Amino acid sequence: PRTKKKIEKFNFSNKIKKDNIILSEPIGYLEFLSLMLGAKLILTDSGGIQEEASFLKIPVLTLRKNTERPITVQRGTNTIIDKNFDQAKKYIKEILSNNYKKGQEIEKWDGQTSKRIVNILVEKLIEYN
Repeated sequence: PRTKKKIEKFNFSNKIKKDNIILSEPIGYLEFLSLMLGAKLILTDSGGIQEEASFLKIPVLTLRKNTERPITVQRGTNTIIDKNFDQAKKYIKEILSNNYKKGQEIEKWDGQTSKRIVNILVEKLIEYN
């Protein structure tokens, strides 16, 4: 809702329609995840989306000065661009033409966290008994 209001405030609505960008109402998590899975790249200012897109191996361009998820930048799955729109255009072209860096997997971001937690809890229970 905030983004939509800003787009209207700065009269970007017509430009967006020409660029095949869809503004939607807020959507649920599963629908959003489905949209992410179909994306070639993601522009965001959300820390959570930086994580999820990195896990899904979708290039992320973050429209902020910093991130609370620095591992995503260190491993090359996320690039901080702040408000540098020339840089954003350059990276978008590289991503869409498959000339962009390939991010590396992030250690322990393998979907096995709950299994590791259970193993640690079992070990601790055995220690205490």
